[in-house]
Amino acid sequence: MAVIKPFKGIRPPKDLVESVASRPYDVLDSEEARAEAGDNEKSLYHIIKPEINFEVGTSEYDPRAYNSAVEQFQKFQDEGWLVQDDKEHYYIYAQTMNGKTQYGLVVGAYVDDYLTGNIKKHELTRRDKEEDRMKHVRICNANVEPVFFAYPDNQVLDSLLARYAATKPEYDFVAPDDGFRHQFWVITDEADIKTITEEFKKMPSLYIADGHHRSAAAALVGAEKAKNNKNHKGDEEYNYFMAVCFQASQLTILDYNRVVKDLNGMEVAEFLKALEKNFTVELKGQNEYRPAKLHEFSMYLDGNWYSLVAKPGTYDDNDPIGVLDVDISSRLILDELMGIKDLRSDKRIDFVGGLRGLGELKRRVDSGEMRWALALYPVSMQQIMDIADSGKIMPPKATWFEPKLRSGLVIHKLN
Repeated sequence: MAVIKPFKGIRPPKDLVESVASRPYDVLDSEEARAEAGDNEKSLYHIIKPEINFEVGTSEYDPRAYNSAVEQFQKFQDEGWLVQDDKEHYYIYAQTMNGKTQYGLVVGAYVDDYLTGNIKKHELTRRDKEEDRMKHVRICNANVEPVFFAYPDNQVLDSLLARYAATKPEYDFVAPDDGFRHQFWVITDEADIKTITEEFKKMPSLYIADGHHRSAAAALVGAEKAKNNKNHKGDEEYNYFMAVCFQASQLTILDYNRVVKDLNGMEVAEFLKALEKNFTVELKGQNEYRPAKLHEFSMYLDGNWYSLVAKPGTYDDNDPIGVLDVDISSRLILDELMGIKDLRSDKRIDFVGGLRGLGELKRRVDSGEMRWALALYPVSMQQIMDIADSGKIMPPKATWFEPKLRSGLVIHKLN
């Protein structure tokens, strides 16, 4: 059973939403955030990337930055750039990319569901990153940015979302940096609020799609507050954290590709020959070649594209991890041939999200920065859910969700 609740969102007035809204904190660095904020004092970057409020070069972990975050959050409320709703609502957040729209329900997710595994994860988290987000949640006493969940398809909720989608949204704009359309509705009808709550109760689990560190941080801060409150009852607002929940079949997962600095001492002919042990290798020529199916890879090397098809026996279709192309390529190419053991720490490898296209792989190799590139067939949402259900963890750098959630459309206070 998935427990959720509506909440009194803090959000910008309609005429300010485009000034306030921003990209998520973890998709750009400090100087990019500084440039995007520019002279816009209403930009959410002043809260979620508060190091930009200080001199260039200030660390995002500088204690002054965390203090500035809470000061800016209060300022936004004092100035009326963020205003809290009078009543508890659910919200609908729609994103349109390349003509396809996905509709998410913005809810308060239950901390205990995360702690007990009812909200399922598929990635490992790093304690240092968790602690950074925990500091931000603690000092702001709010979930300023949402996490990104998936839920099993549900016809009742699908019909409800379609009904709202036919009405005029509260917010409707195209973000200049990504060109994607963002729409937002406020659900005020009590019957609809009850329906949403009841339909989620029927779901055995929710799944983290993107935002594992934010999920962990939000849940751990909620648990801290419960532990430190002598009068804790269980219905306090800190028992919930903000999530945008999408039907699994609506989500778009793009390929997450690899670029490598060298051939680990091999000549090109030697490398191609070594690949033939586990792959059927076919030269495709100079035109960009994209993998067409599971267990097929495309490689760019010395101006040419190659198809690499994993041979039977090199993977296990009955193993939720062993079936993944990211696992196949990590084991049989990056580890066995390149000697790259840890994708998170090895400086010889980098990763390119699929939104940048195969052209970005070609550019980085042709520039001489990298020696060769490997493009993967995208992971499916069903594969992610199967792994989460099995209790296993995805290999690193396996999923790239687009579009990213916009921050600043709504904020959840913990009191």
